[in-house]
Amino acid sequence: MKKAAMYRPHRLHSTRGFTLIELMIGVAIVAVLAAVAVPQYTTYVTRSRLADASTGLATMRAQMERYFQDNRTFANVGTTFISPCNNATESTRTFGNFVISCINTLDANEFTLQATGSGPVSDFKFTINHQDVRATTAAPTGWGTCTSKWIMKKGDAC
Repeated sequence: MKKAAMYRPHRLHSTRGFTLIELMIGVAIVAVLAAVAVPQYTTYVTRSRLADASTGLATMRAQMERYFQDNRTFANVGTTFISPCNNATESTRTFGNFVISCINTLDANEFTLQATGSGPVSDFKFTINHQDVRATTAAPTGWGTCTSKWIMKKGDAC
């Protein structure tokens, strides 16, 4: 006896690839993910660059305090001992995208340092003084300013 032939329906057309609606759904999903991810990534990169400001201000403040410990003044002591704020090679320093500088006339008992952003963080300015009072004096819209701390995160409260 012969085996019965199995019935196999013949396809009239091939079903390869994607339909237009499937492709549009994929594009829509990618667009939604990008709309959420890109702003978050941009904020994250900005926050990472702000670390240069805090590092630079803390470093320069430590040098000023060390100078004060040695000389009992923030001002120059003669021509031999020059304060970091008055030293031609050290009075301004660059830390990443921030330039750290002294912004007031150097006094025997006080100083104020400022970090000014450049490039992608050009809207930011931070200060610190001899009493360790930190302030955010300039920031882009949405970041805010504060007279008592450094704003290092978008939407952070003062």
